[in-house]
Amino acid sequence: MTGRVAAVNLGTVTEAEWAGDVSGRSGIDKRPVDGPVLVRVDGVVGDFIGERAHHGGPDQAVYAYAEEDAAWWAAELGRDVRPGGFGENLSTYAVDVTGAVIGERWLVGSALLQVTKPRTPCTTFAGFWGVPDLIKRFTARALPGAYLRVLREGEVGPGDPVEVVERPTHGVTIGEVFRATSLEPELLPRLLEAEDLPEPIREKARRRLAARG
Repeated sequence: MTGRVAAVNLGTVTEAEWAGDVSGRSGIDKRPVDGPVLVRVDGVVGDFIGERAHHGGPDQAVYAYAEEDAAWWAAELGRDVRPGGFGENLSTYAVDVTGAVIGERWLVGSALLQVTKPRTPCTTFAGFWGVPDLIKRFTARALPGAYLRVLREGEVGPGDPVEVVERPTHGVTIGEVFRATSLEPELLPRLLEAEDLPEPIREKARRRLAARG
């Protein structure tokens, strides 16, 4: 089955005044659009990003989350989870996002995207959903979605096929990186095999391995 873009979602400006220490303006509340959008190296045109110190940038230009994984959360929480509910730009269908290999390239619409890293859950995410223990539960589920960098700018729209046109042989996946940095530190050596993994994550892996001796 060919993977496809189920929805393209753009962030609206949200005043994130939730419980605890979460405050400020956020772009986590993303809504589906009807037609194609332009995807550039620095992100999706029309997408609001609130805290650029931790969101956006070339290695996090586009965020993809699988529709199938969203359906699991809808059942788990007993509520609807609409496209964009995870703060994702691309809601995908029949795409193994968690099994995507770091550095693999996706042809989507006229854009060429490259898988870079998993999403790390944050307090903004938990506050937006109103689920206080969401970070713990999201981490345990270990289906984080994938960030992508833009190798060739282009337009992406709902219904576009997602074609994997190149896959590195090291085999280090989005799921492995997420588990290595959160649940299974024994996987940390694997991260050093993925040259396309952003350097801050590789350096963190080196430090942790050095500390373990």
